[in-house]
Amino acid sequence: MSEDLTGRHAAGLEQSTRGPSAAAPDGARSPRPASVIIGPERRWPRIDLAELWSYRGLMLFLVWRDIKVRYAQTVLGASWAILQPVLATVVFTVVFGRFARIPSDGIPYSVFALSGLVPWTYFSSALNGAGNSLVANTNLVTKVYFPRLVMPVAPILGAFVDFLIGFAVLLVMMLALGVTPTARALLFIPPVLALAAVTALGVGCWLAALNIQYRDVKHATPFLVQLWMYSSPVVYPLSLLPHRLQPYAAFNPMVGVIAGFRAALLGTAPMPWGVIAVSSCVAGAILVSGALFFRSRERVFADVA
Repeated sequence: MSEDLTGRHAAGLEQSTRGPSAAAPDGARSPRPASVIIGPERRWPRIDLAELWSYRGLMLFLVWRDIKVRYAQTVLGASWAILQPVLATVVFTVVFGRFARIPSDGIPYSVFALSGLVPWTYFSSALNGAGNSLVANTNLVTKVYFPRLVMPVAPILGAFVDFLIGFAVLLVMMLALGVTPTARALLFIPPVLALAAVTALGVGCWLAALNIQYRDVKHATPFLVQLWMYSSPVVYPLSLLPHRLQPYAAFNPMVGVIAGFRAALLGTAPMPWGVIAVSSCVAGAILVSGALFFRSRERVFADVA
């Protein structure tokens, strides 16, 4: 009896491997179901942009989910996106504008500070979200296959909503204090903001891949972001640095972002093309190395999550 069942099972397997034409009666061909073959990664990891694009639906769903739950069960809700940069601007204006007397390129210091805080707040929010993306979605990482790069990319896109709110507040403050935005802002702000997104994604890939294995990264990230802010010209102008040090400061990609954002929006200084060029090269190197490192560690994500 067991031999008969074994023989039938083997025959069934043999029939299923012959193809659809052998299994269909009367010579009719049945459609072969689509299959996905998952094999070992190549020796050198690669970034499959086509696969990442094919999962854009999942990415947009994660973006929408993050936006909905970001201020869920809060009294003020989305108003926090306005209060955070405004309250920080008030503190910086009192401490650095009134007491420390830091120059502000001839414009009110409150506008100067907020024009640096708006791109910085976007960067820090996107970086924190990308760095914690795998840890916050371990249930997906351990159960379902999808390109894991979707995880750090989604917070980068979701943080644009807070940026738009903060940017609207900045425009209102500028008009209220008699500062007129320049016409070149529409042309130059999008690529400058893209530079911030590239930097946040590159560093976020490094942090996400390390964070899922070493949870110390979660506690070290806020300290890293705080140090990074004070090493960037958020509360002081780039012109405050000695001229000989400015090319070296451009190795910090956020120097190019903030200096370019202010120059494009406020017009208080010419566009720092040299600084932006250096910052763009560094940001590109961070993105490529971070994405490759992320891909090289994918095989252990499900085991250590």
